[in-house]
Amino acid sequence: MSAETSSADVDGVIAPSNNRAVLLVLSAFAVFSCTDVIVKVLAGRMLAPQVTFLITAAALIVLLGHAFATGRGSRLVPRHPCVALLRALLLAGDTLLIHYAFAVLPLAEAYLLAFLTPILVAVLGFVLLGERLSAIGWAGVLIGFAGVAVALKPGVAPLNLGHAAAVGSAVFFALSLVLLRRTKAAETDEALVSSLLVVLAPVALAVAAVSGGFAQVSLGDLALALAGGAMMLGGHALLVRAFRIGEASVVAPFQYSQIIWGCLFGLLVFSTPVELHTLAGAAIIILSGWLVLK
Repeated sequence: MSAETSSADVDGVIAPSNNRAVLLVLSAFAVFSCTDVIVKVLAGRMLAPQVTFLITAAALIVLLGHAFATGRGSRLVPRHPCVALLRALLLAGDTLLIHYAFAVLPLAEAYLLAFLTPILVAVLGFVLLGERLSAIGWAGVLIGFAGVAVALKPGVAPLNLGHAAAVGSAVFFALSLVLLRRTKAAETDEALVSSLLVVLAPVALAVAAVSGGFAQVSLGDLALALAGGAMMLGGHALLVRAFRIGEASVVAPFQYSQIIWGCLFGLLVFSTPVELHTLAGAAIIILSGWLVLK
């Protein structure tokens, strides 16, 4: 994981580079999708919070090993601990909720609800930061919720706690992205990632303990958790860097690339057919996100 700043940095401010940011965020969500497959596989053998703990602990071990092996241990300590802690708590809630959603929903369906994030970023920016949201933007918000209705067919197909968890995850993730936009440039990428892992690991452990205990873990499970942890770490590193160097309105919509991975992995790994209404709902939500962020 590289934390080197752009050569265009001046006085701690990172010069925008949208083209590079797009490549980074596309890579981030591809890596996250691979992690999600591992989460869903492991969640078939143990409760989702235990899966979250194992993968987070693995990611933390990889991060600490890399930092100290390269002499960058000091970069793991946040310079603005209050902001880093708040962001970590938001992402901890996001991770626990979306991992539960992955355990009980098809990947593509969970991703659809997560696609509300760019819309929520714009709405929360309007509410919390006083950012402008045009009439077209508000129309996009309404269209986005219509897209969810098309994809999930409420009243026809049964909804469950997994759907609620995915929506809650989108809210937490959106809040974390709004906060990231206000994070001081002096904060290192490593500190932002390490603070998440340090908070998420004990929280996931506690939730697992009160959710029914721990299932036996095999060596194969540990190997999967280690791979998932390494990819989780890489995904967050890429995501932080993308939002640091690119404009949020340009970077955020590329989360929609996950629907490709969700449909592909769902079909190949979990034998989940791609439904026409799912694709139609995804198209409507993507359109709404584009309108909101115009």
